[in-house]
Amino acid sequence: MTKINIYCLFDNQQSLYGVYSSIKAVHRDALKLCNDGFSSVIINHHGKHQKPNITLLRNIFKGETDVKVNYSSDKTIITILKTSIKE
Repeated sequence: MTKINIYCLFDNQQSLYGVYSSIKAVHRDALKLCNDGFSSVIINHHGKHQKPNITLLRNIFKGETDVKVNYSSDKTIITILKTSIKE
């Protein structure tokens, strides 16, 4: 059996925007959706607010399953959910 990691991207209304197999693609689209407003985009995870980058996102998701990370700005909150499927 093969374990495949997938990343689900949810928009501001918490409706599913897309499903990705690439962490780089989900990060890019999360930034694009969230970059709406006057403040910068930040990652919220376990109460910590940090500037988003792919390395940080990769380290948060490393070895974990069913993890949620929020990207937020002054107007928008975007959620990325990492989960896995077995094939």
